[in-house]
Amino acid sequence: MPCPICGKPAQRDHTPFCSSRCATLDLGKWISGDYAVPVVEEDDLPDEEEPPKPLSS
Repeated sequence: MPCPICGKPAQRDHTPFCSSRCATLDLGKWISGDYAVPVVEEDDLPDEEEPPKPLSS
């Protein structure tokens, strides 16, 4: 598997990276906000319809 930073073959000690340098560069991208996990805010979700009312016996 290639290193996601430089493309060299990954090394077992630094998987999935090839070196501690590439691992540190990747960590820096997460810390600086270059990478982000998309989040859906609750306010952005469509309103749900009311659930059906139970049948009375």
